Amino acid sequence: MRMPIIVGNWKMNLNHLEAIALVQKLSYRLEKEVFDSAEVVVCPPFTSLRSVQTTIDSDKMKIQLGAQNVHQNDKGAFTGEISAPMLSKLNVKYTLVGHSERRTHFNETNEDVAAKIKSLRKFEITPILCVGETREERDNDQSLAVVEAQVREGLSAIAKSDIENVVVAYEPVWAIGAGQPATIEQANEMIFHIRSVLNSIKGSLGESVRVIYGASVDPGNANSFLSQDGIDGLLVGGASLDADDFSRLVISAIK
Repeated sequence: MRMPIIVGNWKMNLNHLEAIALVQKLSYRLEKEVFDSAEVVVCPPFTSLRSVQTTIDSDKMKIQLGAQNVHQNDKGAFTGEISAPMLSKLNVKYTLVGHSERRTHFNETNEDVAAKIKSLRKFEITPILCVGETREERDNDQSLAVVEAQVREGLSAIAKSDIENVVVAYEPVWAIGAGQPATIEQANEMIFHIRSVLNSIKGSLGESVRVIYGASVDPGNANSFLSQDGIDGLLVGGASLDADDFSRLVISAIK
């Protein structure tokens, strides 16, 4: 059985003091039973990782710590970058890879994504591989091909037997921050397409890998997505920046 996972991506928001306050409030709002039903992950900016880690550890919170990005090399002359072994020492369990904003603003390629996933797995961190098509690609009937290439190429650098330790997040680029998510039908179509691609890489992978949805998720629509058989969780942006909103979203999603 695939454990549902709900991931909050804080992007470039919150200083370390605000991050501590948010995770403390979030932990207070979520009852123990919530963590029996789903994993809850927060992905702060790099500057807040250590502060959030020590807060989680000292208060024995059930919340998991994630990072928003990683460099593909373990060390070296890469000013401003953060490596997988650095994240590992902070007890980071999950890391976003290939988010559409990284692909768009920083020109990350599928090859870059594959190298990052390989580095993360070397240190037993679970990558969250983000895939999704633009509005232009959808309008030109390229959605299925684009997402398939992102999945296949993104996973190409690790052993097939290790792909089970990756989470795939479908985030239609055209819906991110638009206030209008994909319809349930659109999300389901792509989620099941991703599972069929995984099965073609190695039989039964589509049944074991967690595939989640993200883009304009809020407390009002979270349960609609997570109640679908093929959707194992949610990647949440703006709604994860407020502890009340995020806790309501988590609780509503798993009911």
